[in-house]
Amino acid sequence: MFAEKANLLSKTTRINLLYDFYASLLTDKQRLMLSYYYHDDFSLGEIATELQISRQAVYDNIKRTEQALNNYEQKLGLLAKHEQQVDLLLELERIMKQHSDENAASLQTDHDHLLYTQLQQLVHRYKQVEEEVVKQKN
Repeated sequence: MFAEKANLLSKTTRINLLYDFYASLLTDKQRLMLSYYYHDDFSLGEIATELQISRQAVYDNIKRTEQALNNYEQKLGLLAKHEQQVDLLLELERIMKQHSDENAASLQTDHDHLLYTQLQQLVHRYKQVEEEVVKQKN
C-alpha cells in the first residue's frame, strides 16, 4: 500500500513538472483539465460536471495529455536537463561547503578568495534565476 502511494505521488510530481515545462504546448482544454486534476485535486466526476462532458471523456483526455507531455519530454528533454542542472548545482554547493569547512586557511591569497567569492555569487545568482523561472510558471 505504501509503495503504491509513493508511486502515485512520484507520478503526480512528474506530471506537474512536465506541465511546468510544456504547458504552453498544450491546448487550453488540456491545460484546464490537467490543472483541475493535478493542481486543484478535482475528481474525474467533478471535472466532468464542471465541463459538462462525460467522466470517460475527462479520463481519456487526461491520459492523452499525460502521454503528450511524456512525448514532449522524450523529444526535448527539458525536465531531464533541468534535473541535471539542479544535481550539478547541489554538487557544486557540496564541494564549496566542504572546501570552506576543511580548508578555510587555504584561501590565503586574494586570488583564491576572489575565485571562491565569485563561485558563491554564481551559485546565488543561479538560485535567483531558478526562483524567477518557477514564479513565472505559476
